[in-house]
Amino acid sequence: MARNILVVGELEEGALSSTTAELVGQASRLADGGQVSVTLLGSGAGGAASAAFEAGADRAFTSDDGGYDDYNSDPWVGAVENAVGQASPDAIFVAQSVVGRDMGPRIAARQGSAVAMDCINVEDDGGELKATRPCYGGNAQATYSFATSPAVATIRAKAFDPIEPRAGASGETVDLGAPADSRTTITGRELAESEGLQIQDAAIVVSGGRGLGGPEGFETVEALAEAFGTNRAAVGASRAACDLGWYPVSQQVGLTGKVVTPDLYVAIAISGASQHMAGCSGSKMIIAVNRDPDANIFATSKYGIVGDYKAVVPALIEAVKAAG
Repeated sequence: MARNILVVGELEEGALSSTTAELVGQASRLADGGQVSVTLLGSGAGGAASAAFEAGADRAFTSDDGGYDDYNSDPWVGAVENAVGQASPDAIFVAQSVVGRDMGPRIAARQGSAVAMDCINVEDDGGELKATRPCYGGNAQATYSFATSPAVATIRAKAFDPIEPRAGASGETVDLGAPADSRTTITGRELAESEGLQIQDAAIVVSGGRGLGGPEGFETVEALAEAFGTNRAAVGASRAACDLGWYPVSQQVGLTGKVVTPDLYVAIAISGASQHMAGCSGSKMIIAVNRDPDANIFATSKYGIVGDYKAVVPALIEAVKAAG
């Protein structure tokens, strides 16, 4: 069934974000002969259009105006509504990001439709779009259909693989113009600094929890991540550990922190509360280390090791190093 799909794109330092490429790729799979469009707003948007075409888009609605560089609801929603009016999409995909959390409900309300938030899959089921998202704190998954159009979904990073780049692909570019006036003004931003690979982008995430007993426990967690390779692994932490000041809040995994979907998630001294699992339940494999055999984390982990992390993790580090 042919359908038009609009992706609300985002830029990273003026280039197409990896998540946008993933959403455009999935949109091209689901379009089935329909048109895939993408909005790109802010400095570098025009140049990023070519990357969007290679990722699977047929049309790009762009504006290089620096007024879009910082996300602000009013001008962004106005620009996306402009694109919606021209693209007539049957579905709108937005990343589950700062932009998506705000944009998804606003666009759905203005279009008289509904939004499925924090989706881990959107697929075609007999000609009907179905969206799947975690529920009950990540302990179960619910699948939704849409009774209204356009169907709006905010989708987690790494939920889909991008398509093989279509080298040299081109498409139509439409200028969205300058941003509209806003009722709010951004007076400044305070960014949480973190070094190395971002946990949202890491193929392997090694996280520590309150069971480490103190901030010094994260030295062991960091050593395991380093053994995997700093180009592949990043360190995360539970909310409890961050609240205690043991690790930076920028590395918090969970419902109120970052949502990660790595190939491997190693949970060390983490109990497995639903708030934390909501942030890592999309991981392809979870390995847990906990001295409590009844810890909730073992119910959702692929492999579990019962024991004191001080004895277990050094052995894991040596095994990882030996495996090369």
